[in-house]
Amino acid sequence: MSGSAIVMMIVAMLVIWGGLALAIANLMRYPGEEPERVRRDL
Repeated sequence: MSGSAIVMMIVAMLVIWGGLALAIANLMRYPGEEPERVRRDL
């Protein structure tokens, strides 16, 4: 692999795994509503 391909692969991996880490951190910080407060329109 060329050097530019390795750099592009590392950048893509950082974007994907960084997005996953940020999504998990966001879910841990704001877990959502409690089940007894959820209202469903059926």
